[in-house]
Amino acid sequence: MFAISCHGTISPKQYSYCSNSSDVILAEDTFGTFKNESGKTETVRRFTLSNKNGMRIEIINYGATITRLNVPEKTGRLEDVVLGFDNIEGYLGSSNPYFGCIVGRVANRIGKGMFHLEGEEYNVTLNRGTYHLHGGKKGFDKVLWESHVEGNKVTFSYLSKCGEEGYPGHVLVQAMYQLSSDNKLILDMSAISTKPTPINLTNHTYFNLAGHKKGRTGILEHTMCINADRYTEVDHESIPTGEIRCLGDSNMDLRVPRVLAHVLSATGGIDHNYCINRCSHGGLTFIARATHPQSGRFMEIYSDQPGVQFYTANFLPDPSSEDTLIVGKNGANYVKQGAFCLETQNFPDAVNHVNFPNSILNPGYTYTHRVIYHFGVL
Repeated sequence: MFAISCHGTISPKQYSYCSNSSDVILAEDTFGTFKNESGKTETVRRFTLSNKNGMRIEIINYGATITRLNVPEKTGRLEDVVLGFDNIEGYLGSSNPYFGCIVGRVANRIGKGMFHLEGEEYNVTLNRGTYHLHGGKKGFDKVLWESHVEGNKVTFSYLSKCGEEGYPGHVLVQAMYQLSSDNKLILDMSAISTKPTPINLTNHTYFNLAGHKKGRTGILEHTMCINADRYTEVDHESIPTGEIRCLGDSNMDLRVPRVLAHVLSATGGIDHNYCINRCSHGGLTFIARATHPQSGRFMEIYSDQPGVQFYTANFLPDPSSEDTLIVGKNGANYVKQGAFCLETQNFPDAVNHVNFPNSILNPGYTYTHRVIYHFGVL
């Protein structure tokens, strides 16, 4: 198994964590249908992983998307802690802000939708003003993936063809989800390519450990800790300038757990890439810990990636304005700062900054990305 290292080379990675517990059950059913671009009706498959603790995760093969995640609280009561929709129509709609999906080829932003590779200029889709976001108009989040079940693991595969959204090379990408008996959700992403191409995959789940319906009130009750003392500076469009700044005593410094009510009051909201303080051996590193004291739930994240985008859902509809509200599961209204994302990743726009970690995948090598979400109760 191989992975892109933070020093711009491809280096071998060994992972020892394996989950083959008989305590985990995997079931499969359908999540509706839709017509693809050629007019053919496609069936969306849903896969449900559950363990003896009551933890349950539902994933569909449209966008390899997490649609539901039930986690127990300190009294044992289960609550769905991720934002999403009750049916496939919600995920197909224009109001879907990347709920729960895998995004790529390149997550986050590419400034001006342009990069140079081996002396050639490439222009990818400008789907947000003057920049490219989360893979373009039809990124990996908006396609139907193939699926394969083995034991308590489900693997989704997608072939991105050369020229798709302007990227070079055919790319075969996979995302494997598994659930452990001790409430760990493990996600392994990988990709191979026929030509040199930038790759930066992530999962874009919106979390609210108070419960997906609890909105901003629930989010303000959380505490957050992120293992980073630096971040990538950005301009007014959130495009990296190339500078890596110290968090120091800034209001975004989360090395010591802070209540999000205080953080959001001081910053107005966060949507920044934190540069993770990585382990010297290059394996999995502690990324972040979110805690909701009232329910007792916490979530710890571990990954092998150099960065994490901490996003406080600033662009969800503002109920104090004339924004059209997003109606989610069980009729819940999803509003501004009513969730947070912790997107493990390479640095944004890395393809245009030589001082950022390498993001180029060459033929003959494999991109890998592992992230573990560990849920527990205080």
